[in-house]
Amino acid sequence: MQTLKIEFIDVGPDFLKAKMPVNSSVHQPMGLLHGGATVALAESVGSAASIMFIDKENEEVRGIEISANHVKSKRSGEVFATAKMIHKGRLVHLWEIKIVDENDTMISLCKLTNIVLPLKK
Repeated sequence: MQTLKIEFIDVGPDFLKAKMPVNSSVHQPMGLLHGGATVALAESVGSAASIMFIDKENEEVRGIEISANHVKSKRSGEVFATAKMIHKGRLVHLWEIKIVDENDTMISLCKLTNIVLPLKK
């Protein structure tokens, strides 16, 4: 979170939103936002969102699958990731994470599956 300068900026009953700056620290060699940094943002937001729905004293969350479609490149500015719950089961949470820029242009669309596990004490 600190390395990528990801900040949570909004929360609601079924979503969590964060932002991340786009600069040379998250560029791939051609000077564009790295897909891996985008996926790290998506997983950070989706995993943190799942934590809002568990019993933190007895459960923990692990990401078990993530996919991403990168539809537009970005060189500078900021990107915003909003995780919205698609499915909330007892053991599995499914999230859609839309990543847009400051003009609300879609950059990536991600899907994250989390598993809820008993906390090992």
